[in-house]
Amino acid sequence: MTTVAAPTTVGRVHPLLRAASERQLGLVTAADAGRAGYDTSEIRHLCRSGRWVRLRRGVYVPQEILTAHEASGRRHQVDCLAVLLGLGRPTATLSHGTAVRLRGFPVPRDAPPVVRLTDPHQWRRGRDWAMTAAPLEPPDVETSGPFRLTSAARSLVDAAREWSLEDAVVAMDAALLRKRTTPAQLARVAEYQHHWPGAPRAQRAISLADGRAESPLETRGRLRILGSGLPTPELQVEIHSGGRMLAVADAWFDEAAVAIEFDGRVKYTKPWRDPGRVLWEEKRREDDVRALDVRVLRVADPDLGPRWPRTAERLRDWLSTPGPAVRRFTTVRRAHGTYRGG
Repeated sequence: MTTVAAPTTVGRVHPLLRAASERQLGLVTAADAGRAGYDTSEIRHLCRSGRWVRLRRGVYVPQEILTAHEASGRRHQVDCLAVLLGLGRPTATLSHGTAVRLRGFPVPRDAPPVVRLTDPHQWRRGRDWAMTAAPLEPPDVETSGPFRLTSAARSLVDAAREWSLEDAVVAMDAALLRKRTTPAQLARVAEYQHHWPGAPRAQRAISLADGRAESPLETRGRLRILGSGLPTPELQVEIHSGGRMLAVADAWFDEAAVAIEFDGRVKYTKPWRDPGRVLWEEKRREDDVRALDVRVLRVADPDLGPRWPRTAERLRDWLSTPGPAVRRFTTVRRAHGTYRGG
């Protein structure tokens, strides 16, 4: 997880308060203010004047810093840290979907806006936060800047015990792609949680996770294919001919020589790429591959919804027919996917 230093009002506050603020994304606690000589009435005046904003009981942030965080999309980080500081428990750890989101992995669009925490000793619930009492093994707790949060593997497995299978696999695929966790680490967490509520759901997600998927669309498409009873495709397969690599199939069925291209909008909407040129390059690449008697199926996000039965039937028909008897191409299976950021 990347945390960004908060803007500071250099020279305007006591050095002790400034130091605490810089460690905590600009946030300060009542205790921090007390150590710097601020009494209750002064804090109350700062809040009434609008210079400070009270986030939680005993947790404050200067208005200009909060505005900067909101403008840069860091409000969720602020809210999570405010809960941690407000609790004041050194064993309280951000966890579950909250930690998954803080690490930059995909979370469900309808995820409730509740800050989730785990503590080895206490269950508690408050306004917009919930803390679960559960053991925390040493490998399962990490510190990133001002945050204490569960490891990537622990966060993903905890979330997978509650999320839908698809959402859990999407997040695990993203973490594996970025090399933020490993199948062995996920399995270790799942093993000691085997008797916890939702454990079978997490184990199923782990069994389906694959770090070669390069986008949520690829993950969801792969799950759709498996759910239709079709063969499991290879992922990220290079297609070579004439001494050069022509394309990389997102999914590949070798016997039938069928390539699937999961066609997301991201590559057409990146500001530094001309959409027309991207589309033209895609077409030229696909024409070169089709000329080798490779069948190419493009799958976009809408194809995974109500249209899927028709798409699956087309794919099933293609897979029932072997590929060319004489191949003018070779294939190379990539061991890893490529993380392209964003």
